[in-house]
Amino acid sequence: LAQLEQYVSAEHIFTEYAYFSSYSSSWLQHASDYTDMIADRQGLGPHSHVVELASNDGYLLQYFVQKGIPALGVEPAANVAKVAVEKGVPTLVRFFGVQLARELVAEGKQADLLLGNNVLAQVPDLNDFVGGMKLLLKPEGVITMEFPHLMRLMEENQFDTIYHEHFSYFSWIATEKIFAAHGLTLFDVEELSTHGGSLRIYARHADDAGKPVSERARELKRRELNAGFDEMAAYARFGEQVRETKRKLLSFLIEAKRAGKTIVGYGAPGKGNTLLNYCGIRTDFIDYTVDRNPYKQGKFLPGSRIPILDESFLRAQQPRYVLILPWNLQAEVMEQLSYIREW
Repeated sequence: LAQLEQYVSAEHIFTEYAYFSSYSSSWLQHASDYTDMIADRQGLGPHSHVVELASNDGYLLQYFVQKGIPALGVEPAANVAKVAVEKGVPTLVRFFGVQLARELVAEGKQADLLLGNNVLAQVPDLNDFVGGMKLLLKPEGVITMEFPHLMRLMEENQFDTIYHEHFSYFSWIATEKIFAAHGLTLFDVEELSTHGGSLRIYARHADDAGKPVSERARELKRRELNAGFDEMAAYARFGEQVRETKRKLLSFLIEAKRAGKTIVGYGAPGKGNTLLNYCGIRTDFIDYTVDRNPYKQGKFLPGSRIPILDESFLRAQQPRYVLILPWNLQAEVMEQLSYIREW
């Protein structure tokens, strides 16, 4: 398992949180498509119960509510959960683990579908979290989790997704072991393009024999083993790839600046801070960045001290280059900024 040390506590990061899922239209579409697919696949209806862990601003559960499928969100950030409740998504402001799972089971709130998108990496105590899922899942229920795939992170040099908020980075083989330790079996997987390449895993109780392990799950495991994900050497090579990416980015920025070009950023995502601080990029290269989320505007990127402005500044100034920091939303951002082509 690839992990960071816990430099910053989960309470410090997630009690008040600046990321609202609904500011990305492509992510909303992803959530809506998932809801249609899983409701159909699992035969969910008014008698089912769906629980989402780290439900954010209700971006996903709103689609279950619209279908008349009872849903509950668990979200530790009160400022974000409030928005979900306003959308009609019942939300508990708590961190999830064994203790909360026991309370919900005692209230008769076990889940037919238990899901979590981009939360597994954000949990410092994995055993408490997965142990809680084991308790909360109905005997025939299904868990789906989405998280960035370590294999894609390393193949494509996505080192900027490594930051304090992400405690762990998962391969299929590591995830399989963690779940198996709690009596849960991974039985299927989809490889997604979201967040630079993610896995959507499907898990069940180990004794739920009605859901056999799929061929695509077995095939992914073979690929990881062939790529050496069970050996230290595969991980050691990653460092030099990262250094070379830094050198390439800096040489581009230096040339552009020497030629008198203006460069601004787009977005203020966590991954942008890893990239800029690791490369030593400040306002000497990037004048400012713009973000759609009003919660971030008027603040500065930590470390680099690059100001975060409203998008109108970009329209007015017409810079020569825009560096897209949330590159996982590249297509959506380029569509939003298509007016740049005019100048």
